[in-house]
Amino acid sequence: MTPANLADTVLSAARAVFETRGLDVTLLPAATTVERPRNPEHGDYASNLALQLGKKAGVAPRELATALAEELAGRDGIKSVEIAGPGFLNIRLDAAATGAIAKLVVEAGPAYGRNTALAGQKVNLEFVSANPTGPIHLGHTRWAAVGDSLRRVLSAAGAEVSSEYYINDAGAQVDRFARSLFAAANGEPTPEDGYVGDYITEIAKVITDADPGLVGQPAETALPIFLARGYELMLKEIRESLERFGVHFDVWFSEQTLHNGGAVEHAIEELRKQGHIFEDGGAIWLRTTDFTDDKDRVLIRSNGEKTYFAADAAYYINKRERGFDRCIYLLGADHHGYIGRLKAIAACAGDDPAENIEILIGQLVNLVRGGQPVRLSKRAGNIITLDELVEAVGSDAARYSLARSSTDSTLTLDIEEITKNSSDNPVFYVQYAHARICSLLRNAEDKKISRGDDYDPALLSHEREKNLLKTLNQFPEVVATAAELREPHRIAVYLEERVATDYHRFYDACQVLPKGDEPVSEFAQSRLWLVEATRTVLANGLDLLGVSAPERM
Repeated sequence: MTPANLADTVLSAARAVFETRGLDVTLLPAATTVERPRNPEHGDYASNLALQLGKKAGVAPRELATALAEELAGRDGIKSVEIAGPGFLNIRLDAAATGAIAKLVVEAGPAYGRNTALAGQKVNLEFVSANPTGPIHLGHTRWAAVGDSLRRVLSAAGAEVSSEYYINDAGAQVDRFARSLFAAANGEPTPEDGYVGDYITEIAKVITDADPGLVGQPAETALPIFLARGYELMLKEIRESLERFGVHFDVWFSEQTLHNGGAVEHAIEELRKQGHIFEDGGAIWLRTTDFTDDKDRVLIRSNGEKTYFAADAAYYINKRERGFDRCIYLLGADHHGYIGRLKAIAACAGDDPAENIEILIGQLVNLVRGGQPVRLSKRAGNIITLDELVEAVGSDAARYSLARSSTDSTLTLDIEEITKNSSDNPVFYVQYAHARICSLLRNAEDKKISRGDDYDPALLSHEREKNLLKTLNQFPEVVATAAELREPHRIAVYLEERVATDYHRFYDACQVLPKGDEPVSEFAQSRLWLVEATRTVLANGLDLLGVSAPERM
C-alpha cells in the first residue's frame, strides 16, 4: 500500500466492515478521497467516510469509525489510526509506505499526474479567436496562455480535447481592414473607422510589392484583393506568433464558411424543429427569452442580412454535430453579455446548458515596468502585442505569469519583477528548483553515485522527506481538480507553494551526496530516488503550463 492507493484501502476496509456487520454494501460510494490534515500533528491523512456513511447505514458515525480504524490497523503500510471528533479518521503511514511514492513517480515518468477524472468527455475548447485584422495583443495573450494550459490540463485528466480558433472573417471589421490597407497603399489618410498602426503600412507594402499595379486602381477593383491578401498575411502572422508562444490549435475555423456553406440556414431549421423560431416584422427571430436571455435575438434581419448571432448559433450547432459533448468558450471581459445568449442557444437547440456549454470570462491585463505603465506599441497603435511581450520577458516568463493567476481578476504584470533571477520571481523560483535538482544529479553522476534499480523506502523517514513525498503524492489530485474547475493556475500554485518550497526545505535539511572525501551515506540512494521524483513532478507540472524545465540556470 502506498499513499497513492490509500483511498482505495479505506474504501476496501469499509466494505469489509459492512459485510461483517451485515450492512447494505450498496451504500458504499464508488470512490472516496483522503486529505492531508492542515495540522500535521493530526496524522498523515484524514478521511470522513464514517461521517458520510454512518447515518445512511443506521450506525453512529463514531462507532463506524471505530470499526474502520480496527480494520485499517491490520492493513500493510498503516502505522496507526486515530478517531477524532464525531468520526474523523486520522491515519498515519509507516515510512516504507510513504517512501514508496518516490518509486511510483519515477517509474511513471512523464505520465505521472495524468488521470482519468474526465475520461470519456469530448471537449471543444475555443480560445483567443481574435479578429484577423491586427496582431495578437496583450488581452488575447492571456487567453493564449490560459487556454493552452487548460487544454493540456483537460487532456491530462483524460478528456479528448480539440483546441479551436474561430476566425472572425465575416462582417464589417474585415471591410474596414481592407479599406485601411487600401488607404495606406495609396498614401491616403486612414479611414475614420479604420485600423491604425505601422503593421497596416507593412502589410500594404508587402501586397503592393508583390502586385505594384494595385496602387491607383479604383476601390471597387482593389479592395477585394487587399481584403484577400491582407487577411491571408495577417492570419499567417497570428499563427506564427502563437506557435512561437507554444500555442497550437487543432482547428482554425472560418466564420465565413458558416455563411457560404449553408450552416446558418441549417441551424435555423434545427432550431425551428425545437419550436423556438418565430417571425416578426419580416425578420427571423430566436425566442431566447424562454431560457433566461434578456431579450429575443434576431437571426436574419428583414432585409435578408444574417446577424452575428446567427453565426454564433450556427457555430454552436456545428460543434455539437461534430460530436463534442461540451463546448467551452474562453472570452474576454467585454464579452460578459455573451454568457446568457450562448447558453440560450444551447437550450433552444435542445441541449442542457449546464452540461453542453461553458463560458469562461477573463479579465484585463496591464503591463508595467517599475510600477509605471508600459508605453503603447508603435507597430500596433494603441496595444501591446504578443510578440512585443515575449521579446521583453521571454516566452516562459510570459506564459507562467499569465497562467498562474485566476482569470476572474485583472492582472498586472511588472516586466522587472517577472524577469528577476531571484526567488521573489515565481517562475524563476520553480524553474530554479528543477535546475538545482539537475545539478545535483550531474554531481551524483560525476561521483559515480547511482540511485540504482531499487531503494529502501523506509529510509525516507525524515520529516522533510515525508512532507515532500506527501506533496508529490498530491499531484494527480491537483491536476484532476484544476481540470474539473477549469483553473490551470492551481498547477502553478502547487508547484510554487508546495513542490518547490518543500524541496528546498528538504535539500537544506537532508544531505544527499557526500561532501569531499566523506563516505557515501546509506541514505544517498533512497534520497536520489526522492530527488528524481521531485524533478519529474516539477517537469510535468511546468509542461502543463507550457513552460520549459531548464537543466541549467
